[in-house]
Amino acid sequence: MTNLKMLTDEELVVAYAQGNNSAFDILLNSHRDTVYSYIYFIVKNRELAEDIFQETFVKAIITIKQGRYTENGKFRAWISRIAHNLIIDHYRQEKNEQTISNDDCEIDLFNNSKLSEGTVEDEMIKSQILTDVKRLVDYLPDNQREVLLLRYYQDLSFKEIADITGVSINTALGRMRYAILNMRRMAEEKNMILTSG
Repeated sequence: MTNLKMLTDEELVVAYAQGNNSAFDILLNSHRDTVYSYIYFIVKNRELAEDIFQETFVKAIITIKQGRYTENGKFRAWISRIAHNLIIDHYRQEKNEQTISNDDCEIDLFNNSKLSEGTVEDEMIKSQILTDVKRLVDYLPDNQREVLLLRYYQDLSFKEIADITGVSINTALGRMRYAILNMRRMAEEKNMILTSG
């Protein structure tokens, strides 16, 4: 029997489509953190992020089981695109129902003392910079914020970002450029210093 952990994403999809449920468990485990983090960064609500995350993988399961998965070599971009579309659907539905989103339970995922060493003062400076950067990211237009999050927090290529968001690579690059320019401008306007040196 083949060791499933040695298979590529595409081979795992095929194995799962042929009835090997363990293959999907491996796919889920290897993409869980990336997909959940992406969803959470956009919706900023743990419960909603979990709902969309589950719906993303349910949709993936159904598509694969129906033999409609055709994204050779692009499983990660494909699963992220499903999540992206479900997030858009959620906000469209919310807008139609004219409900107000509640961001009361925002948790700062950036400040994690395990990720660095240094003095208390260094930590406080880093923490403040991360808080300031996060605040600036939140002020960006949705399309710029999304490209920035996909690039820096999901480590996706601009080609993958273009596939997920349904725009050209040039548009994705342009959005990234404007996101960075906007963040610089906002930092200057608010007299924020975004370096610790």
